[in-house]
Amino acid sequence: MTQAYTQETRQPGDTPGRSGSRIGRLLHRLRDDRGIWRRGLVLAAIAILLALVMIFHAEIPNRVGNLGSLLETFLPWLGLVLPVLLVLGLVRRSASAVLALVLPVGVWLNLFGGAMFSDKSGSGGELTVVTHNVNAENADSTGTAEDVARSGADVVALEELTGDAVPTYERALAGTYRYHTVQGTVGLWSKYPLSGTKPVDLKLGWTRALRTTVATPRGEVGVYVAHLPSVRVKFNAGFTAGQRDASAEVLGQAISREPLRKVILLGDLNGTMNDRALAPVTAQMRSAQGAAGDGFGFSWPASFPMARIDQIMVRGMDPVAAWALPKTGSDHLPLAASFDY
Repeated sequence: MTQAYTQETRQPGDTPGRSGSRIGRLLHRLRDDRGIWRRGLVLAAIAILLALVMIFHAEIPNRVGNLGSLLETFLPWLGLVLPVLLVLGLVRRSASAVLALVLPVGVWLNLFGGAMFSDKSGSGGELTVVTHNVNAENADSTGTAEDVARSGADVVALEELTGDAVPTYERALAGTYRYHTVQGTVGLWSKYPLSGTKPVDLKLGWTRALRTTVATPRGEVGVYVAHLPSVRVKFNAGFTAGQRDASAEVLGQAISREPLRKVILLGDLNGTMNDRALAPVTAQMRSAQGAAGDGFGFSWPASFPMARIDQIMVRGMDPVAAWALPKTGSDHLPLAASFDY
């Protein structure tokens, strides 16, 4: 009786068993298909360059069109490039391009993963504040004021007030806020008494900032309201922010001389916490959103928020929560924060 035998031909690297054979064939294919590493080298280079830009963003100079500040304003959005590079790498069947993405993904997560994936907000808080650029062209000043009053805030700061609109806001907020002051185009409404109110000169020729003392139940708090000059992106001039930068320097000096230990800054700074040009202010205060917010808290433009240029910052107090309020008639979202102190 003749017995027939069949012999399986194994490829180098194969191991006994079906799964082992598949792994062996895959490794063998990777060794033989050198193109998988050679393809997509340009994509890999772009991924590495992207990582370097995020790591060294503070070193990108502002001498030409304030390029560094422009980049820092929208720095989190560089993360959108990552899935595009991944898809292109997979289409190209490039191991080099896909592997190179590990670096920028790690850098982005280190910079923004905490804001993107963690909720640092708590509940309660002994003092709640709101800031809102109400927009000089707002056609619904009364509705905007009522929306802000319904926030339940103890202190409300408004920016971009016009002379014609101020009486409307005063009437709409009078029932909730007994005390208020308007200095130039900024104002503050409070449930608690105000004193020591004065304009802060931002060297612009007109008033866009104020300082006052709020007598809260837990003691005096120095409150600043500021609206720094707008910035523009121009084709022939880049990111024009000279006036904004100079005003940030002056505002920072005023805050550094503040005698009270507890200080809050509310306003439209026309810049993000990443923007080095705001360092005279941001270096001496904490961001409520950064300390106790959920997500990035973008505030502008209201129709599709892309940057947090409105800020609530604090010194000598503990942020408990920070959040954006629903859209009003303005092109900015109102922002709120609560504090223990």
